[in-house]
Amino acid sequence: MQKGNIGVTTENIFPVIKKFLYSDHEIFLREMVSNAVDATQKLKTLSAQGEFKGELGDLTVHVSFDADKGTITISDRGIGMTEEEIDKYINQIAFSGVNDFLEKYKDNANNIIGHFGLGFYSSFMVSKKVEIITKSYKEGSKAVKWSCDGSPAYEIDDAEREDRGSDIILYIDDDCKEFLDKYKLEGLLNKYCKFLPVPVAFGKKTEWKDGKQVDTEEDNIINNVEPLWAKTPSTLKDEDYKSFYRTLYPMQDEPLFWIHLNVDYPFNLTGILYFPRIKNSLELQKNKIQLYCNQVFVTDQVDGIVPEFLTLLHGVIDSPDIPLNVSRSYLQSDREVKKISSYITKKVSDRLKAIFNEDRKAYEEKWDDLKLFINYGILTEEGFYDRAKDFSLFKDTEGKYFTFDEYKTLIEASQKDKDGNLVYLYATDKDEQYSYIKAAQDKGYSVLLFAGQLDVPCIQTLEQKFEKSRFTRVDADTIDHLIQKEEAPKTMLAEEERDNLSAVFSSQLPQLDKTEFIVEVNALGEEQRPVVITQNEWMRRMKEMSRYQSGMAFYGQMPDSFNIVLNSDHRLVKQVLSDAQSALAEQLKPIESELKGQEARLAALNQMTKKKKPEEITQEQKDDKAATQKAIDEQKDKKQHLIADYASHNDVVHQLIDLALLQNGMLKGAALDAFLKRSIELIH
Repeated sequence: MQKGNIGVTTENIFPVIKKFLYSDHEIFLREMVSNAVDATQKLKTLSAQGEFKGELGDLTVHVSFDADKGTITISDRGIGMTEEEIDKYINQIAFSGVNDFLEKYKDNANNIIGHFGLGFYSSFMVSKKVEIITKSYKEGSKAVKWSCDGSPAYEIDDAEREDRGSDIILYIDDDCKEFLDKYKLEGLLNKYCKFLPVPVAFGKKTEWKDGKQVDTEEDNIINNVEPLWAKTPSTLKDEDYKSFYRTLYPMQDEPLFWIHLNVDYPFNLTGILYFPRIKNSLELQKNKIQLYCNQVFVTDQVDGIVPEFLTLLHGVIDSPDIPLNVSRSYLQSDREVKKISSYITKKVSDRLKAIFNEDRKAYEEKWDDLKLFINYGILTEEGFYDRAKDFSLFKDTEGKYFTFDEYKTLIEASQKDKDGNLVYLYATDKDEQYSYIKAAQDKGYSVLLFAGQLDVPCIQTLEQKFEKSRFTRVDADTIDHLIQKEEAPKTMLAEEERDNLSAVFSSQLPQLDKTEFIVEVNALGEEQRPVVITQNEWMRRMKEMSRYQSGMAFYGQMPDSFNIVLNSDHRLVKQVLSDAQSALAEQLKPIESELKGQEARLAALNQMTKKKKPEEITQEQKDDKAATQKAIDEQKDKKQHLIADYASHNDVVHQLIDLALLQNGMLKGAALDAFLKRSIELIH
């Protein structure tokens, strides 16, 4: 028997492994099974090269557990180890500057394993004692047993083993007993080892017999040794890809399409990326790509390896150039990983362009599902727009599809404003904005449908990319102002008439939560509606973007601001003004007269003090100005109350306001009920 200490020159390595790797302690099983598979693969290579002349036989790796003894055993028939090899590979942990190492990597479990080949030692995260019983494939080798109780002390002794290969026996620690459970182990094997290239058996297959499940003689192989991504694309059919997708994501709808990655220069990368059908939530769908290293599962947190917008895809990526154990920061700063990210972006872009070119009709049919990925890419990935512009589409309210260039050609002649800006009109809801869309179409304009989750957030980027262009929602202004071809016609009403008309309507507007109305009077033409509600494009867009960008929360807190546009050309609005002036003429006359007098007096006082410094204005002059302003305010209040009292009994005013609110989905509850009753009364 040989005894000794593991050559780490410090007593600290095992507490560090136990403590700092604890958050990732389940990976011990991945490391142990991967080592067994590596040993098996090495034997196959030696056999292929003629260095091993024996029979390979059954190369299945077996994982078993014994709850009573408290052990998990991983057995292989690979190359095994001699006593010298155990001493070299197990006893001498080959690195220098151990104390620096401990300090540098104490917070990062994965770096300790990945950078220093400590995969085997991850077994001590869950074990109070580990034994290796091994026999080398080399002629004349004898079996050896190595054991260690989690201190640097170890023992090597002779052992009984007929066949080549290794058994790793883990005596599970009291605080890790959850791993001595069939379903827990099965879950971990399924997670980490599902596609390992050598068969891995866990227990026996079962069958239903005499009213219960019983074990058969057949090994329960938990992995698929030839996953789809490792096969040549030309040998695969569509159904193969769909079937594999169902294996990965049993509950998902069929994917839109997929991309088979296969590159061996300047790095090795294989994989299959699927475009899933996404209906709404972005966040729920992220992190569905599984990352593998030589068919060993690493992680499904692929940020940094895959560009942000492609984290919405599903599928697998396998690359031996991405280490099995790496930190997030390492992945995000590593140059090789960045190359992989760029390659994946290019490959996805090329595939989308090819699908678009090969079968545009089929591509258009998938566009409503697909555009979320494209828009997300345009928003988050520098330079993606330049690739995407060739296969990005606009969809109009008639359901027709256009490339960016095609649509520009379509609207160039009719949708330029007086300053030469090309105006892209859009709607976000065909039904809610129907009357605005129709008004635009009656003018000969085309309207785009931006009903997707990221359509509106993308507008800002498109405006930067398109030359001399702007996007405006169809209800952002009255139809003549949406694309202003010439100076807007001025209303013929005098200032006093405009003020009175505004006061009649503004006094009757509802008090809605987080909503403000601004009344304006415009000449819209006799054929246009009497009252139109519009919402400023810029303010609405800022509010919508505040939902996606935390720095814009200020806009999200602001009330919704709507313009109530009174069409001074419409006969009903003219009638309201005429009736109001007739009904209120006598009462308003003295108020208007007093108001004009006080305003004239204030103007004179302001003129007298205009060129004086503040300290030169006498107290008497200040008091006089204040008293005059107070008198003006009192007369204005009196006028407002008089007009409001009259307007409150005017059914036509209420009806016109409610019709405009109804058109914009803003008439609800008691107000809607009152409108319906009034409508019936007016008909009678």
